[in-house]
Amino acid sequence: MSGDPRPAPAAVEPSAETLLRYGRKRRAENAFAAAERAFRAAVAQARRDGSSAERVRAQWELASLWRACGGYRKAGLLFALTLPTAERTFGPMSVEVATVCNEWGVLGKYTGRFDQAEALYRRALTILETARGSEHEDVAAICHNLGGLAHARGDHQAGEPWARRAAEVRARLLGEDHPRVAADLAAWAALVDACGRPGEAEVLLRRALAVFEAAYGPQHHDVAAALHNLAAIAHRRGDLATAQAHYARALAVKDAVLGPGHPESTITLINLGALHRALDQPGQAHACYSRAVEVLERAAPGHPHLSVARRGQAATRTDLPTARREPA
Repeated sequence: MSGDPRPAPAAVEPSAETLLRYGRKRRAENAFAAAERAFRAAVAQARRDGSSAERVRAQWELASLWRACGGYRKAGLLFALTLPTAERTFGPMSVEVATVCNEWGVLGKYTGRFDQAEALYRRALTILETARGSEHEDVAAICHNLGGLAHARGDHQAGEPWARRAAEVRARLLGEDHPRVAADLAAWAALVDACGRPGEAEVLLRRALAVFEAAYGPQHHDVAAALHNLAAIAHRRGDLATAQAHYARALAVKDAVLGPGHPESTITLINLGALHRALDQPGQAHACYSRAVEVLERAAPGHPHLSVARRGQAATRTDLPTARREPA
């Protein structure tokens, strides 16, 4: 009788921590399907191991990934399940609870649940200031998010101090040319612009865009966001050619990075629709508004941008030549 009679060694299951590291790496590479499989496997492994701590971490990574990919409903359900487990496992004033609150707050902003988002952000800020002090990058990140939320809900005067604080804290910690500082400058610029200081906002945005392009290259989400905001300034100034070029490039980058059906692209589509309408291009305007409506109806039906997109869609339908109008 030939061959080795000993049994083959049993395969070793990767740990939840190993799966999480792999999932984060694949997410950073925009390999979202592979990242999702890894995070799901990490959740399952943590359950088998009876590790509540690893399960919480895996669930918030998975929910955050779903949010980034536009799966808002299932991300919200998973965050709602994860927060009580995090409170029981780590304590209500733990950094882990602050992380879940912040991640869920971002989702609330994206879906138009602004009061919920603010409550979650403020809870995260209280925890982090207590745990890490006011001069910490995690505190700056929450300040950044509070400024962005104020911008989204139109409370620009209240948002500017949050954005300024985020930029100043991170600049002291990381240096003026760090991409995260540039992200703070871009968010601050949006609020400065909304407060009626477009020249100051444009200077901040151009500084931020130069850092983003140097750090990330031309195809990055932060590049798209800065271009969108520069386009909006040019649009209001009446420089429609510059605005159109910036909006178009911002939309192309978002489609490349996030996928063409992502709800975050809808604000650029809505603004581009308004620009096409100002240029007396009703067909292009109607197409932009209609695409925004389709995406938001699917991904975030309660979002306030949906009503704006629907109004634009209806208005541009009446602008179309009779032979090209869609049936009512």
